[in-house]
Amino acid sequence: MAIKRNNFCIVLSSPSGAGKTTISKMLIEKDKSISLSISCTTRPKRKGEKNKNDYIFMSDKEFSNLVRKNKFLEHAEVFGYKYGTSKLVVENFFKKNKDVLFDIDWQGYQQLKQTSLEVVGIFILPPSKKELINRLKTRARDTKIEMKKRMSLVQNEISHFPEYDYVVVNENLSKCLLQIRNIIESERLRRSRLINLTSFVNKFRN
Repeated sequence: MAIKRNNFCIVLSSPSGAGKTTISKMLIEKDKSISLSISCTTRPKRKGEKNKNDYIFMSDKEFSNLVRKNKFLEHAEVFGYKYGTSKLVVENFFKKNKDVLFDIDWQGYQQLKQTSLEVVGIFILPPSKKELINRLKTRARDTKIEMKKRMSLVQNEISHFPEYDYVVVNENLSKCLLQIRNIIESERLRRSRLINLTSFVNKFRN
């Protein structure tokens, strides 16, 4: 008799450039029991991105219609663009016995915490402000204006770390990934998530 458990949501949040997107992709590659939630967004598609793979790209009107119909678990506006998580996407992953990973900000995390879903929040910090700036420059993805916007929001984003269950510092990518994987494994063993634990234990009493 195998012990079964409830699936849950894993939220990774961090200021831009701290590594949450890279770590999210590595987690998906390493752990086949995790699926990445694909967000809907109104922002333009970047070079190399694919619809329904990186994001579900849509117009403002399409997004607003989904909000009106209450189809999102969470949604927020970031840098002038809208992002949201479809209820249906998460439900389908749970049916496949997958834990669902979210690469979202503190606004989305707060909204998820208000749902009936089990949510584990992990906040990723950069080792220093200087290193964060270096990482943003190295990835060369943002314009100077966009980078200034991101840096202006760093302090506000970091101020929300006390709301999370865990905090890790991404000084070394491999070490940070290992710490997050250990957190997830520990959460899977949480007694409250184990559905048939009592039945399993009762077998030893007969």
